Amino acid sequence: MSRIGLSPILIPEGVSVNVNGSIINIKGPKGELNQNVDSDFKIKIDENILTVSRPSEQKRYKSLHGLYRSLINNCIVGVSEGYELKLELVGVGFKASSQGNLLNMSLGFSHNIYFDVPKEVKVTTDSKKGKAPVIILNSIDKQLIGQIAAKLKSFRPVEPYKGKGVKFVGEYVRRKLGKTAAA
Repeated sequence: MSRIGLSPILIPEGVSVNVNGSIINIKGPKGELNQNVDSDFKIKIDENILTVSRPSEQKRYKSLHGLYRSLINNCIVGVSEGYELKLELVGVGFKASSQGNLLNMSLGFSHNIYFDVPKEVKVTTDSKKGKAPVIILNSIDKQLIGQIAAKLKSFRPVEPYKGKGVKFVGEYVRRKLGKTAAA
């Protein structure tokens, strides 16, 4: 039984949810998102509570029940509050700057990396003296912002010996010991 799928979603004030067949349209103060749902699932809205119910107890429906509930909840949270991810550039000489939606990163390679961020994601950079540069991503789409963050991290993954690379702010990096002198 899907415990996540059974829990209802509270729709906050200022957010409107319209079910049109298998497409759910969610509008809020920050923007508008659409979510596709299998047409067999029933979406019921009572006042400000949304519930997702599956048609039968087949394994296929049971496995998708919690997924669709989470996707709808992510859309509702996105249009009402939004999502923010912060990436930290750890390394000597690592820099980042943004002009509009073009991100310019210097990550220790012989060339700078220019990354064109989609218009749905707002990117800003924060560089303070003595601190590692921080890239701040804001969006209403949780999936898209996570995909962009993963792509940025893939340019320079964190290595376990010195901890250099692109990581989330507050992310724990398990460090390895280097060579030890023979006794």
